[in-house]
Amino acid sequence: MRARSKAGERAADRAALRAFRPSRRVPAMIVAALLALLSLLVLAETLSGLAGRPLRWIPYDRLLAGAGSTLWSDPRMLLGSAVVALIGLGLLAVALVPGRPSMVPVRSGDPDLIIGLRPRSVTRALAHAAEQVPGVRSARATRRGHTFAVTPTTYARETDGFGQDVRGAVLSRLAALDLVEPYRVAVHVKEQR
Repeated sequence: MRARSKAGERAADRAALRAFRPSRRVPAMIVAALLALLSLLVLAETLSGLAGRPLRWIPYDRLLAGAGSTLWSDPRMLLGSAVVALIGLGLLAVALVPGRPSMVPVRSGDPDLIIGLRPRSVTRALAHAAEQVPGVRSARATRRGHTFAVTPTTYARETDGFGQDVRGAVLSRLAALDLVEPYRVAVHVKEQR
């Protein structure tokens, strides 16, 4: 029975991660629109040519003459090829590299129940946890990748074990939030003068 609950928890975690994975809709829509326009242009040219009344929106004669007289080693040809290759690599990178998720998945234990917190809500909760430590005047928390950076401000002159107290409070709050992905915590104590 215990193995089933662990498998169910892992399935719920995977479902939450998939649900909040950012999609690349805008770049995909731009590429799809450009390809659709190009396809319609080629279709119109082809059908009008088959009907015996070519539209000639694309200057084929000049393109063929230019292509026939241009060498592959021509700097313009190499530059054009490089630009097209870089655009293709850029589009591929945009499609493959995941974006920043809009929500931080929280463990629910049920694959049909997906819960997420806004990153700003998580950083506020962690800053609040740091402010509860005695001696902390104020605190600020930010998220960069899989690290939460917490900067508590204190009036205290002795800050030797102070960072560990703040770190413990922040880690305790992170454990209470029960986030799906593991996060590191970095504490940088700032002394107010």
